[in-house]
Amino acid sequence: MHAYLKAGLFVTVLCWSNCNVSAQSDAPQLKVVTEKALINDVDKSEMLHAKFKSLFTGVRLRGQFTIDGKPLNQLKEEAYDISTVEKLPNGDQWLINARMKYGNFDVTVPIALDVKWAGETPVITLDNLTIPGMGTFSARVVLHQNKYAGTWQHDAVGGHLFGTIEQPKTAEEDKAADSDASQEN
Repeated sequence: MHAYLKAGLFVTVLCWSNCNVSAQSDAPQLKVVTEKALINDVDKSEMLHAKFKSLFTGVRLRGQFTIDGKPLNQLKEEAYDISTVEKLPNGDQWLINARMKYGNFDVTVPIALDVKWAGETPVITLDNLTIPGMGTFSARVVLHQNKYAGTWQHDAVGGHLFGTIEQPKTAEEDKAADSDASQEN
């Protein structure tokens, strides 16, 4: 009787296997997706772009910059007021409308630049961008939480830059901050 049980069990398993195979053959074959580019990258890119736009719209970057070859105790003040940020259709390019204030310059210009990503951290990238009346600029600037830091080159002069990303202030606070900054220079 024990042999009959084994034979019955074998026939049951065999029938179940065949039924399962025939049911599977009617189902569409699924392929395993292994390429990272196909797994949520579109959603992740959109999320990163929205986060960058939120971080960088209507803010002021206020900090200091060094000049290569000069003592570090001779830091200069800088400020960049970013009014708008828009993603352009060309790859990593963004259009940033910025008021740049440093040294003798105080000018508002639209700048098309690349934003690369170090993981989820945006890195502003300029490669030999000529701004009429100002010169040619290159830079790499990392933005993290409410801080920025990087390197810059303006024609033959370069250095480092760093500071904070500040939220908008009232018009009175803004005028007072501008007045303080111009008195320090």
